[in-house]
Amino acid sequence: MHKTPEAVLLPGSADDVAKTIQWTASRGGKFAPQGQRHSTFGRSLVPRGIVADMSTLRSVGPAEGDRVVVEAGAVWSDVLRATLAQGKTPPVLTEYLELSVGGTLIVGGVGGTTSTYGVQSDNVIDLEIVTGEGKKVTCSASNNADLFNAVRAGLGQVGVITKATLKLLAAPESVRRFLLFYADLATMLRDVRVLATDNRFDVVQGAIVAAPSGGLAFRLDAVKNFDGDQPDDDVLLAGLSDDPAQRQPTTIEYFEYLNRFAAFEAALRANGQWFFPHPWLMTFIGDSQVESVVNAELDALNPATDLGPFGQVVLAPIRRSAISSPLLRMPADDLCYAFNFVRMPTTNDASEAARLVAANKAAYERVNAAGGTLYPVSAFPMSKAEWRDHFGSSFDQLDVAKQQYDPDKILTPGYEIF
Repeated sequence: MHKTPEAVLLPGSADDVAKTIQWTASRGGKFAPQGQRHSTFGRSLVPRGIVADMSTLRSVGPAEGDRVVVEAGAVWSDVLRATLAQGKTPPVLTEYLELSVGGTLIVGGVGGTTSTYGVQSDNVIDLEIVTGEGKKVTCSASNNADLFNAVRAGLGQVGVITKATLKLLAAPESVRRFLLFYADLATMLRDVRVLATDNRFDVVQGAIVAAPSGGLAFRLDAVKNFDGDQPDDDVLLAGLSDDPAQRQPTTIEYFEYLNRFAAFEAALRANGQWFFPHPWLMTFIGDSQVESVVNAELDALNPATDLGPFGQVVLAPIRRSAISSPLLRMPADDLCYAFNFVRMPTTNDASEAARLVAANKAAYERVNAAGGTLYPVSAFPMSKAEWRDHFGSSFDQLDVAKQQYDPDKILTPGYEIF
């Protein structure tokens, strides 16, 4: 999707953002921030207004105890490098580290440790915000809490994040990583439920990929952080039902593990595929429905055309109790799963992208009918009524905040929520 703004702001400070929003509002225009421009379906575009390139606000302060102050345009790889120099790490990091802090906080920010620590927006101490009225405000759980709760996972509807104070933990030196392979979905899910309960691993993520011999392969990626001596493999793998002959164990440094997507990105950039449309679908499904829903979707899936050679279906367990951002919608089950179609087409053909967008919408409707919810970075259009349904009982909270902090509906119109 392509839309041309009237102008692009390169802010040097939060005050620049505030003044530009005020000026835009006086002209009846719209305003949308962009981080690394990974928003799908044109949601960070403004055809008649101002786009702010927030990458000019990317400073990362020193880690101070359990926190670090960063500007919203900083990418997570820069944050991680700065904090690791002082032996610290954010509790949750996205699979792709070249996303901006502000960009992930407005959608939630799911990572491998979400089942333990929640999403990235759950691990924020306070935020500096510019509202839709052009006012600079600091908010936290105890100060302007209504704004704090409407900004985190609020899709940029009530304020522009300019600065965030992030929680930090002690960083491990290394990880012991296992790729575990299963004969079928049911067997993999049995192990997922065990591992989600006993906490023997720090990260457990499932993937369903095209098998080299045809059909589908079911795989768990399980990671144990450690310092010093390597953990005992036999203890970590005790009682699991994967195929021992296919196990792939490795030991790597913590940063290398977290930055593993970088080599994949470089390869796709080299062959041009990185610049093709990526019509991804990201949802959450509850444990009570996961097997039937996933099997039905897999039965209808053509991996070669619906995922591409580098695509996969992600199935990662998340304990619902770990999530505290009120606007991030999760199924009712105690154990849920991130259920994502990571589509990597090998063509730039517009009709093929449109087909996959339509497939996303149809799959989401089936997931939603089974009690699942949307992670709203997915590539398909949503009507106002569908957004209201998505937010459910939390919509009133967002609506009240919109009326208070962005009464003229200036901010981030691309989601088409209001």
